[in-house]
Amino acid sequence: MSDALINGLAGAGGGIVAQLLTYPLQTVNARQQTERDPSKPAFKDGAVRQLCLVVQNEGWERLYGGLAPSLVGTAASQGVYYFFYQIFRSRAEAASLRRSIRGIGDGSVGMFQSLTVAALSGCVNVLLTNPIWVVVTRMQTHRKANKQQGPQDQGLTSALDKALQPAPVENVPHKTINVIQDLYKEAGAFGFWKGVIPALIMVSNPAIQFMLYETLLKKLKKRRASNFKGAQGLTAIEVFLLGAVAKLGATLVTYPLLVVKARLQAKQMIDDDKRHRYKGTFDAITKMMHYEGLSGLYKGMGTKIVQSVFASALLFMIKEELVKGARFLVTGDTSLVKKLPSKPSR
Repeated sequence: MSDALINGLAGAGGGIVAQLLTYPLQTVNARQQTERDPSKPAFKDGAVRQLCLVVQNEGWERLYGGLAPSLVGTAASQGVYYFFYQIFRSRAEAASLRRSIRGIGDGSVGMFQSLTVAALSGCVNVLLTNPIWVVVTRMQTHRKANKQQGPQDQGLTSALDKALQPAPVENVPHKTINVIQDLYKEAGAFGFWKGVIPALIMVSNPAIQFMLYETLLKKLKKRRASNFKGAQGLTAIEVFLLGAVAKLGATLVTYPLLVVKARLQAKQMIDDDKRHRYKGTFDAITKMMHYEGLSGLYKGMGTKIVQSVFASALLFMIKEELVKGARFLVTGDTSLVKKLPSKPSR
């Protein structure tokens, strides 16, 4: 079994487990991102409150709307990413080794090459799996009609809960095949690649994070240069905090693209309200800024940060353990384990 295949299968396995554990947060986040009415109070509460409201109004099953295609998408996405990452990484290592033989470099893969490998892998992944995520987004944002309440339940419902009730929606079966048919009728084959442009741009997130990290690290070292510890006096917690700030900065810069992508992939409403129809990425950004303000581009960011950090940690941990187990079964030697950067989860 090739190393690329091992990493691809391990990435798919880790991604599935992380997806199962964090999916309710993804559902809430998708609804936050695609809510287009800034006056609605239902999307000003925290993620926990919104989770409770979905359960109360629509039932537990709606927290897992679109789970089946999402698991397929996660397995495909992680598998494709790690498979191509290992292929591109191996080629980059071979190229670096050839240059070192000619006396150029030390034979190691540089940071720019590593970022390029990650970016190329991300682009291939986006292009191949975008149709799955369009279907998932539509299933996550579909709402069932409110559950019928008995007289005793109605008496217990507070005025605030009533105010937070979602608008009436169609109460029809919303299976994967229905979504695919509706999407094809709405936009044809190209509809399955809605939001692909912001998704491709999102591949730049790791590069932005690294750039911010290096900039902050350089400034901190400069400020501490006069210290008797010198530039080498950075503690583990300081490095951790720099990494966290850099990740937060990259998220702040690129998160609007996630919102735009979700808006483009969600079902377009056919009515007279111009806010509900987007012709493309630029049109979506323009209308969101005009009708919802800057805050509209950051809807649900808190929920996404919590979900992404938890999912990424689980994915990396599980994926590495699966790689170790697979290599041990194939070769009997665990010393071949290589640490590879994880791709951030949806």
